[in-house]
Amino acid sequence: MTRVGKWWVRLFRRIAPWCVLLTAASAARPQVAVTVAFAPPGLPVYEQPPCPAEDYIWEPGYWAWGGDDYFWVPGTWVMAPEVGLFWTPGYWGWAGAGYVWYPGYWGPAVGFYGGIVYGFGYFGHGYEGGRWDHGHFFYNREVNNVNVTVIHNVYNTTVVNRNVNVTRVSYNGGNGGVNAQPTREEEAASREKRVAMTPLQTQHFDAARQNRELRASVNQGKPPIAASARPAEFHGQNVVAARQGERYTPPPNRTNAVEPGGGNHTRPAIHPNDLPPFERAPANPSAATSKEEQKYQKQQEKMYEKQVQERQKLQQQQDKDHQQALKHQADEQYKQQMEQRHQQQTEHMQQRQVEQQHQIQQHAPAPPPAPPHQAPPPHHN
Repeated sequence: MTRVGKWWVRLFRRIAPWCVLLTAASAARPQVAVTVAFAPPGLPVYEQPPCPAEDYIWEPGYWAWGGDDYFWVPGTWVMAPEVGLFWTPGYWGWAGAGYVWYPGYWGPAVGFYGGIVYGFGYFGHGYEGGRWDHGHFFYNREVNNVNVTVIHNVYNTTVVNRNVNVTRVSYNGGNGGVNAQPTREEEAASREKRVAMTPLQTQHFDAARQNRELRASVNQGKPPIAASARPAEFHGQNVVAARQGERYTPPPNRTNAVEPGGGNHTRPAIHPNDLPPFERAPANPSAATSKEEQKYQKQQEKMYEKQVQERQKLQQQQDKDHQQALKHQADEQYKQQMEQRHQQQTEHMQQRQVEQQHQIQQHAPAPPPAPPHQAPPPHHN
């Protein structure tokens, strides 16, 4: 990745937490990015229910945000939207001002999911639970619960060291988080075709969000429904409860909580000046190795300048609002409404800018291929 490319990743991670409204409405769909001031609970320990039929792929359970509390989305077996696609789980990652949610997606290869050990084939990097072959999914019985009398597309491959240093931590970075970075292959996978979660996955998410027993403050980090054989089916013999879970006590003020071990309160940005400053690397398009890289870096630089100007313009408009309120001696109710409006303006601007960054990143040039492995020269005594 070029210097400007690395700068753009750092920039996105710095401003991503400020670009989303922390409301129940915004959390109603897992595709919407969410940032929370305190860390999610640890991953519970549970058994995988049996695969219900051929070509189902395992989606591991995860903690999602419901507006004022984390809730558990049970692991389940789901059908891929297309033959040949794999599921990359979503994950929570520390982004400098809070924990931001990076949604999962379908793609031809498994991308980065924070190094989180979800189990059942997802051991931090890649997926070792199965593979596509001639239009059908084959299951690795070493990590999946598959009844061979029902499903015949199976194989056995031992996963080395999958039980070594297993952690139940459910987030990347920050205080106590998993320390993992995307590999070259995972970065390449993030630029390939992506497909959002299916309607059944969305239905599964909504059913979990509406189930009070799955709220972390209720189940204390040990959900009674940890996994199900089919999406949104939370009753029956193939519904599994958690065997173990780290005891979880949420902070009393969940909308403005202290990040564990941090010591500082985090709050939404009200004005553009409250946002963290842009981290800008010096532009040097001429150092790019191809015309595509030169074009890509120029587009990044142009977007950076435009976004800085947008931030400055909005700050000036809001400063005028403050001056007018002071001039007319506005009451406290008017000032409060004005600050709420300013916060919405700031968050909407940042969300729009992050969407612009996503669009330009989709056109990033592919990294050069890795050099072929060369065998060491023969040793002569």
